[in-house]
Amino acid sequence: MMIARRADTRARVDFATWKMIAKLNGASDLPPQAQEFLASYKTRLTEMSEHDATEATIREMYKAYYAEMGGGGAPPEVKAAAPAQQPVTDNVTAFRRLPPKAKTAQNGATTRPKLPVALIFACLVVVYVGIRYYFR
Repeated sequence: MMIARRADTRARVDFATWKMIAKLNGASDLPPQAQEFLASYKTRLTEMSEHDATEATIREMYKAYYAEMGGGGAPPEVKAAAPAQQPVTDNVTAFRRLPPKAKTAQNGATTRPKLPVALIFACLVVVYVGIRYYFR
């Protein structure tokens, strides 16, 4: 059963990859086996729906991979994963920015910054002028 699961997974992954490469006009770069599977997929696509053609091609690839991986006899049926019953649409959490907290002193009153911006600017000007005079 392990070989069957691996072969089924490999068939599904390879087919999806090859199909995407073919859509990007790179089918000529694929190995001959992949080109054969894509050609059979295209012929099936004219006869049946896309989903049915995809599943039939994957089953064909699964049988080939099962034999290639050393599976004996007819490959067992591998049950496909059941799709989700109800798609979840309410999985988004809205994040809101918290209101800024005012700094409070011990008595509960809001406090102002210790040094006003103008004082800091004036100190920087004094330092700059002092450095200019020092290096002259």
